[in-house]
Amino acid sequence: MEVQFDIAEEFENFVKNFKENNNYKYLNQINEMIAYRKKSLIVDFSDLYSFNEKIASEIIANPIYTLQILDDKLLKIIEEIDPTYSSEIERVNVRLINIPRVIELRKIRSSDINKLISVEGILTKQTPVKERVYKAVFKHVHPDCNQEFYWPEEGEMDELIKMPVICPRCGKPGQFEIIPEKTKLIDWQKVILQERPEEVPPGQLPRQLEVVLEDDLVDTARPGDRVKITGILVIKQDSLVKRGSRSVFDMYMKALSIEVSQKVLDEVEITDEDKKKIEELSKDPWIKQKIISSIAPTIFDHWEIKESIALALFGGVPRVMQDGTRIRGDIHILIIGDPGTAKSQILQFASRVAPRSVYTTGKGATAAGLTAAVVREKNSGDYYLEAGALVLADGGIAVIDEIDKMREEDRVAIHEAMEQQTVSIAKAGIVAKLNARATIIAAGNPKFGRYIEERGVSENIDLPPTILSRFDLIFILIDKPGNEDEKLASHILNMHSEKNMKEYISVDLLKKYIAYSRKYIYPKLSQEAKKLLADFYVEMRKKSSDNPNSPILITPRQLEALIRVSEAYARMSLRTEVTKEDAEDAINIMRIFLERVGIDVESGTVDIDTIMLGKPKSAREKMIKLIGIIDSLASSEGCAKIKDIVKEAEREGIPKSNTEKIIADMKKSGLVYEAKPECYKKV
Repeated sequence: MEVQFDIAEEFENFVKNFKENNNYKYLNQINEMIAYRKKSLIVDFSDLYSFNEKIASEIIANPIYTLQILDDKLLKIIEEIDPTYSSEIERVNVRLINIPRVIELRKIRSSDINKLISVEGILTKQTPVKERVYKAVFKHVHPDCNQEFYWPEEGEMDELIKMPVICPRCGKPGQFEIIPEKTKLIDWQKVILQERPEEVPPGQLPRQLEVVLEDDLVDTARPGDRVKITGILVIKQDSLVKRGSRSVFDMYMKALSIEVSQKVLDEVEITDEDKKKIEELSKDPWIKQKIISSIAPTIFDHWEIKESIALALFGGVPRVMQDGTRIRGDIHILIIGDPGTAKSQILQFASRVAPRSVYTTGKGATAAGLTAAVVREKNSGDYYLEAGALVLADGGIAVIDEIDKMREEDRVAIHEAMEQQTVSIAKAGIVAKLNARATIIAAGNPKFGRYIEERGVSENIDLPPTILSRFDLIFILIDKPGNEDEKLASHILNMHSEKNMKEYISVDLLKKYIAYSRKYIYPKLSQEAKKLLADFYVEMRKKSSDNPNSPILITPRQLEALIRVSEAYARMSLRTEVTKEDAEDAINIMRIFLERVGIDVESGTVDIDTIMLGKPKSAREKMIKLIGIIDSLASSEGCAKIKDIVKEAEREGIPKSNTEKIIADMKKSGLVYEAKPECYKKV
C-alpha cells in the first residue's frame, strides 16, 4: 500500500507545483475543468518525466494499475477545491500525451500487451456511440437478504459482466438480479485505425487495430482523420470466453488520448538542416525549371506535363468566403495519351513524391472504394462508415490511373469530390458528409486505342463533359515518329546504363520542399498579377462577344484555374506574393492547354465548349439545323428520308459526310429515331 500512497502524493505534488513560464500549468487546467465541468486533465508525459522520473517510469511499467490511482487522486484534488463537482461528475480521467514509445502498427508484438504505447494512422471506420456498464447494481434475491449492492466492489467491470457468486452483504450464495436504472454507464465507441497509405510496403495489406474510445473521447475524430492515439494494448475478453480451449486471441487498444492531426502535412519531418537546404534551394533563380526537370527525370521530354504535375503537387491556396462558400486550391490534372507514352510512370512518380497520396487504378476502383462505404459489423449488426480513397487522400493527392476504364456509375462518384471537395453519403440511414480536399491527377487512354487528331477531345476519350470540365489542365500525349526518336532512344539507353543523375533534386528533398511550401506558404495576388489575369480573361471573352458567330473561348472556371496555377508557381519559389511573371507562366500553360485540347477541330478555332459541353459551337449549330430539317420534312411526309435530309443539309452548307455522322450521333443520344429504315423522326 505504500507504493499507492507514494504515487498519489507525488502526483498531487506535480499537479500543484509544476510551472511552465511562471504559470501553474496543471492547476490552471484543473480550474478550467471545474468551471466548464470538463472530465479530463491532459498531462504532457515530458512534463511528468522532468518533474518526477519515478511516477513516469511507474506509469510505463504498470499503466493499468497506476492510471487508476491517478484518476482517483485527481478527483480528490478537484473535490478539495470544489466539493460540488463530484455530485455532477463521478469520474475524471488523466489523459497522457507525448509518450516516448511511438510504435508502428505493423510492428506491434505480444511484448507490447498491457503496455502504454502511442500509434499513428488513419481512422477508417467508426461505430455509433454505445453505453458500457462500469459499475453494476445487483439485488440478492433471497427472503433473508433482498439487499442491493454495487459490483464489482473495487475497480471497474470488465468487458463482460461477471455475476457475483456470494452476496457481499449477507455472505450467502443465491440468485442475483441486475437493476438497470441504478447501474452506472459510460459512453463507449469503437474505431478502426489503419496504417497510412504512404507507409504500407508494396504488395502488403494495410494493418489495422481496433481502438476503444470511452467517455469524452467518443466522437473526437471521424473517418478520414489522421490521428495519434495513446493507450494500453489489451487482450479481448470475449475471445477468451468464445473460443474456449483455443489459445489464439485478438487484441485491441484502450485509448487514453487521441490527437487529430490538423490537416497540415505532419507526416513529413522537416529538420532545421532540411529547412536551410529548402530555403537555399528557393533562392535559386532557376528553381522552377529545376523542380520541373526533377519530376520523373527518367522520362524523356514531356515538359508541359511535368510542369502541370509540379503545379498539382504544390497547389493553389484554398479560400473560405464570408458566406461559407469554399473555393478549392487544388489543381486537377488529366493526361490522355497513346499507349507506351509513360503516363503511368509519371503518375507513380507523382504519388511517390507527394507528401500524402493515394494511388488507385480505374479498373480496381468502385464508387464506394473511392468515396465512402457503409459497412455492417458481423458481431453486432451495426452499420458504420468506412472512408474511401478520396477521403484518405484529404489534404494530399489522389492519383487515378486508367480513369477511362472506370464504370460509368463509379465515375459519377468523383464529381462532388472534384469541385465541392466533400463526399456525401446517404446509405442505410446514415447521412454523412466527409472531407475530400484532394488534388486529382488522372490518366487515361483514348477510346480508339490511339488519339485521332481529326476528332475533338470528347470524341477521343470515354469521359463525360461533366468530368472533363472539372480538370484545370488537360494534356494530350501523341506518339509521333520523328526527329526526337534518336534522342529518346539514347535517353532510355543511358538510363539503363545508370548514368548519374546528380543535377536533379532528390525525391526525398523534393518531398520535403513540397510539404514545407504547402504548410507555410500562402501567396496572395499582387496588383500587377491581378491586372494581367483580368486583361487576359477580358480579351478572350471580347473575341467571343465581338463576333456573334464566334465560340466561347474561356469561362470563369478557367479564370479560377489561372489563379490557382499562378499561386502554385509562386509556391514553387516559396514566395508569399504572386508576381507578374507567375501570372504570365500561368497564362502560357493555359494557352497551351486551350490550343491543344479546347479546340474545334473542324474550324481550327479555340472553343471551350468542346470540354465543357462535349460539342463545339459549330457542331451544335449544325445539329440544330438538322433537327429543324428532319422536323419540317417529317411533318409533311410522316418521316424524313436520309437522301432528302442530305439534299436539304447541302443547301444549308453542311456536307454529306458531316450530315450522316451528326444523324448517327443524334440517334445514339436519343434526339431522333428511325421510324422506318433510313427514315427519321424527331423524338
